[in-house]
Amino acid sequence: MPGADRIVIRKCEGIDEFQACVALQKEVWNFDDADLVPLRLFVVGHKIGGQIIGAFDGAELVGYAFSVPGARAGRAYLHSHMLAVRDSYRNYGLGRRMKLAQREDALQRDFELMEWTFDPLEIKNAYLNLVKLGAVVRRYSVNHYGESSSPLQGGLPTDRMVAEWWLKSKRVVDLLEHGEAPKIDVVKTVEVPKEIYAWKASNADRAKAAEVQKRNRQEFLKDFSQGLAALGYETDAAANGKFLLGHWDEAWSFGKNRSSGQTKEETR
Repeated sequence: MPGADRIVIRKCEGIDEFQACVALQKEVWNFDDADLVPLRLFVVGHKIGGQIIGAFDGAELVGYAFSVPGARAGRAYLHSHMLAVRDSYRNYGLGRRMKLAQREDALQRDFELMEWTFDPLEIKNAYLNLVKLGAVVRRYSVNHYGESSSPLQGGLPTDRMVAEWWLKSKRVVDLLEHGEAPKIDVVKTVEVPKEIYAWKASNADRAKAAEVQKRNRQEFLKDFSQGLAALGYETDAAANGKFLLGHWDEAWSFGKNRSSGQTKEETR
């Protein structure tokens, strides 16, 4: 898209812009109405301290990121529930720009943590979250949302990884503020074949996608229970994906030690 730099990232304001988020949600995921996040929840999220950050081409909304506040162990964080970009505006960095706007706003309000879930079979999303943003993953949720009406899910269980974005961690600060990619001592890898999208979309091949999901689910559940974390991601020349797992050398967590935001007790 020529002139991608003309896209303005800013907070959404007012019913009309919230309604545009609902419409774009329908366009991107093609949910049944019962699965749509309704207008009223966008309004409530705005009023209770969440974030509705939009990407605007002139007056037209072409992307948004929506988060709501949560609490764990008596401490507040932000859960980023949805990030959508119109198809014709993808692959121009708008998702990352909206995430960075979320981080800036969160830091201004003294949040330390943002979380969100993502499909571990989505190669581009995994690369963005782990490599471009510096999130880490230590939790895997089996069939997180139950059955989904979105064709993007391909009829598979809605397994999700939980991305933890520790906004003030050395890993994130070095990456986003100093351009220094984190060093990873890779203990093991978990692979996602590029064919996964075609397999999910095909009735004849969906069993292949289901097998990859089942195999990787078992690997992640075992690895995370043993203290490993997904810290990096690689794609090869053929567009296959690979999670890089290792031991995270920082101990950020919402546990019992509330003085610094750091403890060796993991959040579950």
